[in-house]
Amino acid sequence: MPIVMNMRWGGVTPEQYEQAREQVGWELRPPDGGIIHIASFTEGGLRVTDVWETADDFNRFAESRLMPVVQELGIEGEPEVTFSELQTVWNPGIAQVATARA
Repeated sequence: MPIVMNMRWGGVTPEQYEQAREQVGWELRPPDGGIIHIASFTEGGLRVTDVWETADDFNRFAESRLMPVVQELGIEGEPEVTFSELQTVWNPGIAQVATARA
């Protein structure tokens, strides 16, 4: 059953996120098991909601691809990560949202 991964990472800036995004290359080389990734920012830092096929898929991605880049970039702190079972997904406007930043 797919899972939802919620992450809160205090202090991470949009610039650091974009650097990590580029270096990890998850859009060019989608990680195994990754279904959807949503990132936003609050005054406190980065917020991510992902859907993955399994928690193990996320953990493998984080260990092998994400965290080495985070360390290389010098991003400090540790994320708070929680997992829950996916109940439903509804995304009728995803195409408009995805192209809004393009």
